[in-house]
Amino acid sequence: MRRTAALLKRPGAVRKGLPRLLVFTDPARTPEPEALAAALPAGAALVYRSFGEAGALERARRLARLVHGRGGLLLVGADAGLARLAGADGVHLPQRAAFSAGALKRRRPGWIVTAAAHSLGAARAAARAGADAAVVSTVFASNSASAGRPMGPLRFAILARRAGLPVYALGGVNDRTAARLASLRLAGLAAVEGLRT
Repeated sequence: MRRTAALLKRPGAVRKGLPRLLVFTDPARTPEPEALAAALPAGAALVYRSFGEAGALERARRLARLVHGRGGLLLVGADAGLARLAGADGVHLPQRAAFSAGALKRRRPGWIVTAAAHSLGAARAAARAGADAAVVSTVFASNSASAGRPMGPLRFAILARRAGLPVYALGGVNDRTAARLASLRLAGLAAVEGLRT
């Protein structure tokens, strides 16, 4: 998928310093985030979601060292304090917390702040709040237990054009499905198990 992400059209994304690929950790589907960090291509970002695990700060610091050593970025899911203490490059906000993107950007102007969006309204709200990009899901059928009904490439294309900020496609994205998005102007691709495809 790293090659597929490199082929995307990316208006404004390079100017914002956004990576082409976001790889999300998940306790059930990616139980060893260090292995993901070690496989991360240069210029990609690992999004570490701790979900309250014990030892999250130590793991986040370890992931930051691994990712930065490979020329990548580390974003921390939903926890700006953990991101700051770990030396991360930004945060990924759940949809319900997207409103805080602007305040985070003001406190940490160098950070990348992305927000989850499950609808056009949510993507536009993330844009108004000052997020750098929206991670839009669910695009294709996904293995995630929390995945909603897939919107498909046509509805996703409409959302991407109208969102008002760069967007990433998440949910069932792999080399085969990503090819169906290649003509769209996206910030990049996002996946949980994407480096395995």
